[in-house]
Parts: sequence; structure tokens; C-alpha cells
Amino acid sequence: MSAPLTVALLGGGTVGASVAAWIDENSEDLAARIGRPIKVTAVAVANASKPRPGVAKELLTEDTAAVAASGADIVVELIGGIEPAKSLIEAAIKAGSSVVTANKALLAAHGGELHKLAEAQGVDLYYEAAVAGAIPLLRPLRESLAGDKVTRVLGIVNGTTNFILSKMYDDGADYATVLKEAQELGYAETDPTADVEGFDSAAKAAILSGLAFHSNVTSDDVYREGMSTVSAQDIAAAKSLGYVIKLLAIADLTEDGKGVITRVHPAMIPAEHPLASVGDAFNAVFVEAEAAGPLMFYGRGAGGKPTASSVVGDIVAAARNRVAGHLGPAQSVYADLEVRPIGEAQTSYYYNLRVADQSGVLAAIASEFAKHDVSIQAVRQDGEGADANLIIRTHRASDSQLRATVDALREMSAVREVVGVMRVEGGAA
Repeated sequence: MSAPLTVALLGGGTVGASVAAWIDENSEDLAARIGRPIKVTAVAVANASKPRPGVAKELLTEDTAAVAASGADIVVELIGGIEPAKSLIEAAIKAGSSVVTANKALLAAHGGELHKLAEAQGVDLYYEAAVAGAIPLLRPLRESLAGDKVTRVLGIVNGTTNFILSKMYDDGADYATVLKEAQELGYAETDPTADVEGFDSAAKAAILSGLAFHSNVTSDDVYREGMSTVSAQDIAAAKSLGYVIKLLAIADLTEDGKGVITRVHPAMIPAEHPLASVGDAFNAVFVEAEAAGPLMFYGRGAGGKPTASSVVGDIVAAARNRVAGHLGPAQSVYADLEVRPIGEAQTSYYYNLRVADQSGVLAAIASEFAKHDVSIQAVRQDGEGADANLIIRTHRASDSQLRATVDALREMSAVREVVGVMRVEGGAA
């Protein structure tokens, strides 16, 4: 074999250290798979004096800009955030390096321009680890399903929120109690906003939507609702109805085939749906395609070694391309579908209404649904006396119709309180 291909890492945290150690420990196998050896030549970190398990001290440097522009065969960006990551990746591409990154926020905001730069410079840009850690998901969407037509992507792409909602469902505990436990266990950050308010999932949803529908979708195109308002009462109501609540990333092809709607929000899914059984901090993505039918990808969505698995997989792919003298698939945005608002999404709703327990209330409420052309699928009444609870499940309608119905219900004198409202996904129309 000829001289080793060089790999330079930007970031030496949990994932970066795992990548460097894995390459060192499995050098012979990787060389056999690639056709040439690969060698880590530098690991850029904020503090080079801090020990990094599995990383040789002589590889550590604080000169991040020099590492990015070093002209290594492959530069791996594991810093995160928009800047300086964007500038460093641009410098690496301009220096002729193929780039591997796990930076979902950057890709969701500027993936299109980075792809164009990489294509112009004749290098690869890979990012399998950006969406679901160890789960092989982006490559199947980009390559295995290249001859099919994806119609929907529905997934749990944030382990923190899934851990919290799973514990709330299993233990009957409230959000604040479980969030504290998640923080103590290291599943949630001290400031959990990016996870629980859906920002992390929205970035991942944008990447998935763009790949699935061959269009440029950014994080600004994603409708986002967090899960911090999901109450123990919502969880109990879902359980009683045979549903589970998950924070979902959803990308839909519109019925006319000319648009895409991408959204992140809590939703009820039937207990028998494959995603309902995904517990703890695991991730899973359900893909629907015309020819292949339903497919599900499941596994660990975060963590040092699981994420490193995807990163090293991308390094191997980029290295093989270097050896063969060609590039991997470029970004496919030929469809250029129109980004449509969530109001056009077809879904169904669960409503929990506290109402006056008197004659004619149900008929009045049903009439309000009819005014907005929303069909009621099922109604259940709980409680007696001055107040009662009505649990209403609708058939599918546009999200704008369903939201308008909520607003109208809040204005009715017979409705004491709209206790809970949630979208229902994953079931029959």
C-alpha cells in the first residue's frame, strides 16, 4: 500500500477522542477496507494541555485554523455551532480536503452553500452522524432509496425528549420532575432549551426533509413546538385512549406533490405504531416510500462511540473515494419543492375540553366543529356535576381548520377550559 491518507480532527471531545482512538485501534482493518492506510495527523482542541483518553499528546494542538487549512485528505469537524465551524469547513474545502461533520445546526442553516462549495472544489461533504448518531439513515435516504419516491418521514430524533416523555408515560411523573432526573443522569443539559423546545429536532428535520424530497430545506422552514408544556394529565389521557406522546420530526410531501411541509411538535401516536415502543434515549425514524413501503431505522442517537461509528463510516467513504479518484453523490435538490406552511398539513387532533354539564352542550360543540369542516371521529365524556370533560378525536383535516376550531371553542360560554390540544399522527386517515 502507498502512503497513508491523512485525517485531521477539529474537536477532541467525547466524539472526537472516540474517532481518533477507533482509527488507531482498527488501523489494519480500515486500511484493508479503504485500500490505503489512514492516519490521524492532528486533533485541534481548545486546551491542548488537557488529557484526551485515546489521543496521543503529540497530536493535540490549539491552532484550529491551521489544522483546517492544512490540506489533509479528510478534515473532520466536531466543534458544533455555526461559527467558527462554518469558516473552518470552508477553509478545509478550499484547501482541497474532503469534509466529514456531525454539525446539524450548521447543515440545517447553510448546508446548501457548503455543498456548492464542495462540489466546486471537487471534494466530498459527508454528515451521517448529524441526525441520528449511530443510525445509518442519511445514506439509505440519499442512495438506497434514490430510485424510489419518499412520501413521508416521521421520527424521534432527540434522545433527551424521548427519555423525558418515556419516563412520564411509565412513571406518571410530571415534566419538571423527570427533567431534573434527566439532568442528573446526563441525558439533559443544564440549559435544556435546544432539546425540549425542539430546536435540535428542527435542525435534524430540515436535513431529513431536504434529502427525502430533493429540495433545499433549512431550519427556518421548519414549524417548531417544544414539549415542555406536555403535562402528566396529557400523558394520562393519551394512555387511556391507547396512545403514546412523542416529540416528532415530520416531513410530508403535499398531496399535489409540489410542496413539502416540515414540522416538529409533540404528537399522540397509536400504542401499536412502531415508534410508540421506542423508549429511553433511543432514536427511531419511520420512512414511507411508494415502492419500498414503510421502513424503520432504530438505534442510539447520541454518545461518544455510537456517534463515532457514523463519523468513521463517513471517513471510510470519503477515503475510498480519494483512492478511487472520484466523488460520492452530490446534493440532490433538483425537485426544488415549495416549502408550505403547517396550516396545509393534513392531520387529526385530540381535544380535552372542560365543559358545563348541561343539555345541548355536546350539540353546540359538534356544530362548531362542523362550521370549520372538521369531522369528529370519537367523543368520550368523563366526570359529572357542574363540569365534565369531553375527549374528542377528529378525522383528518388541514391544520389550519383544526386550529381555527380550537380558537372557536375557547370563545364558547359552554366550554370552561380547553385543557389540552394535541395533534395525532401515525394512524389511519
